Amino acid sequence: MKMHLEFRHLRTVRAIHECGGLARAAEQLNITQSALSHQVKGLEAQAGVELFVRRSKPMTLSAAGMRLLRLANQVLPEVEALEAEFNGLRDGSSGRLHIAIECHACFEWLFPVLEKFRKAWPDVDVDIRPGLAFEAMPALQKEEVDLVVSSDPEDLSGISFSHLFDYSPVFVASAQHPLAQKPFVDATDFATETLITYPVDRARLDIFSQLLTPAKVEPAALRQAELTAVILLLVASNRGVAVLPDWVVREVKYSSDYVTRPITANGLSRALFAATRDDDLAKPYMQDLLRWAGQEARKLQSS
Repeated sequence: MKMHLEFRHLRTVRAIHECGGLARAAEQLNITQSALSHQVKGLEAQAGVELFVRRSKPMTLSAAGMRLLRLANQVLPEVEALEAEFNGLRDGSSGRLHIAIECHACFEWLFPVLEKFRKAWPDVDVDIRPGLAFEAMPALQKEEVDLVVSSDPEDLSGISFSHLFDYSPVFVASAQHPLAQKPFVDATDFATETLITYPVDRARLDIFSQLLTPAKVEPAALRQAELTAVILLLVASNRGVAVLPDWVVREVKYSSDYVTRPITANGLSRALFAATRDDDLAKPYMQDLLRWAGQEARKLQSS
């Protein structure tokens, strides 16, 4: 004879073992004692063996009942954890936040935001992937990532671009560099310079997309460095010049080793966005992340 075992049967066995009798177990399970007694008889009829020793006080499990209790202790915690996870997903207290970053310098700005996020939303699984290594927007549409930090908004179905902050790409050079004497630099100034950049495709670099490519100007040489600190070290050593977001070089303004200058007489202006799926935009933890991201960036710019 097959047993039709249900989660309620496992909860019943566990409750009677913990409470030592039907009356207290029924109260714990929020059912009547007669209903619980009927359920126990039905379960024993299915099993074909006695599961409880009724002659003992408190009521104890038989050897077969103990075997069922071991199963309950294995299965029920996992079921209850799954229920809690689903409840968290429904009320927005848990979930997944996998982030792709198309802005290489944004790692330095985003980490303080994520540290705050981790403390406020401990049940949200957070991961970061450099969006320069794959096509971030298609990954967002396929739900492989949940947020993309980008400076290039697109018209995509089901995707919203939330404005985070505006920034200015600025020219950075050694204080001894000849271009340090100019009030601003333009495209032609780069034709004789070694330009030090992050190791990303030039189409994703502001200096190329916003100035050099439209002006059809090629730097004399290109050199790449992974870290902002290394770029600044090379610039200070007069090994080349760089173009970095103003919030990245906030400390350079107060160093006698460097100068920062606007790019063109009017300067360049760019915006950074967070791309998310429309369905995720209303999630409380997503709203918190977007708000804190903007606040952190503005704090860096004003420091």
